Amino acid sequence: MKITSFKNRISLYNLFGVAILMLIIFISIYSTVFWSVNYDINEDLERELKIHQSEVTASNGVISYMPEGEWKEPEHVTVFMDPVFVEIYDVNKKLMEKSPNLKHSDLVLAEGAVKGTHIDTFIDSIPVRKVQTPLFYKGKTVGYAVIAMSIESETRVLDNLKYILFLTYPVGLIVLFFATRFIAARSIKPVVHIIDTARKITDNDFSQRIALPETKDELYILSDTINELLNRIENAIAREKQFTADASHELRTPLAIIKGTLEVLIRKPRDTDEYISKIKYCVEEVSRMNNLVDRLLMLARFENYDKASAFQQVALDEIMQEALERYSPKIKDKDIRVLFDVEQHFYILSDPSMLSIIIENVLSNAIKYSVDNGSLSIKIVNAGDGKIVCTITDNGIGIGEHDIDKVYDQFYRAEATENAGIKGTGLGLSIVRKIASLLHISIAISSIKDSGTTVTLIFNTPLQEKPE
Repeated sequence: MKITSFKNRISLYNLFGVAILMLIIFISIYSTVFWSVNYDINEDLERELKIHQSEVTASNGVISYMPEGEWKEPEHVTVFMDPVFVEIYDVNKKLMEKSPNLKHSDLVLAEGAVKGTHIDTFIDSIPVRKVQTPLFYKGKTVGYAVIAMSIESETRVLDNLKYILFLTYPVGLIVLFFATRFIAARSIKPVVHIIDTARKITDNDFSQRIALPETKDELYILSDTINELLNRIENAIAREKQFTADASHELRTPLAIIKGTLEVLIRKPRDTDEYISKIKYCVEEVSRMNNLVDRLLMLARFENYDKASAFQQVALDEIMQEALERYSPKIKDKDIRVLFDVEQHFYILSDPSMLSIIIENVLSNAIKYSVDNGSLSIKIVNAGDGKIVCTITDNGIGIGEHDIDKVYDQFYRAEATENAGIKGTGLGLSIVRKIASLLHISIAISSIKDSGTTVTLIFNTPLQEKPE
């Protein structure tokens, strides 16, 4: 048995506490019984002393210590039925009378004994308690009485009680220790499961989970908390693996292009314009890689996003207006006509920075895939039932019916070969869908090939009035 075992420590701590408590209780029980028994014996002795004191008489100057027939009473004859032993001494301490049940034994008048002093002794192996007192007649000492009573039954009771308590104490503690150890072992069984589960977890397998106890106590909370921790660790590792796989897959092509371009440049001397052209091309590829890495990191970061601490009251129309201002150079380059006019503010509860990412990605796609001299329509309306609906519609190249369900997939770009001149990573709408899910925003995309695309955003937490 290892003392360092948790269940053994619990058992020992409990044992020490109960041992002290039981000791106090047992001592209290024995002391109470001992005091009660001795109190009753002493009271009986005092009562006998008073009786014998009252029986002292005198006739013609002769002192009579005992009434006639006193020694014939049962308690003075037998030694088995509540015997009372009595010896009477005269004033010179000479033995005058004694009860028949003393036979050849003597109680002995103790020299210098204080009145009322109780002395435990034996008479023919019978345990007795005796007490002595002067006998008075008309204020003068005329003799002494020594009275003893059997304490055999009382002694037997105290001895039996002492034996029972001494036997019960260690046996009770031993039984308590193993009972506590058994209960502790059952109680900490979830901890054993936690240890076993932790041992099964490896770098390549985080699927193990702790079985939750039936009783929802502290160990249940501990097990559930550890399971949540394992979920977060597993998700973090999955994100890391996904990021590594995605990054290695997507960076391979631009790196190969840059490498090939630079190898071509160093094969033979080139003119300045060709160097400038190839270098610009490499710079564009590097910029695309930077943009790709930023978006991959953004996707991974969203898994740890704490929306509870980031939500605040924002005006949706102002977020839209700021995004349009940021993209105004691209809008001017393609001469796109923007139709956006609102007569009131639309306040919602959301994360401004995350909401801006959604709006900017949707606007970026709308501008990117719009035709030159096209139009872009933006509407925000209160649809009732606590919903605000925002629609962004372009009249660009649109999305084919067979591609509409795939636009949220990472790195997927509809008809990428046909639209090779339009740069992109295929991550924009994937990011939009993840953020929309975190912010409780419903998103829907409808499109007609060569006619345009409409993106609908439905916000479920509007505020009807401007916050103060």
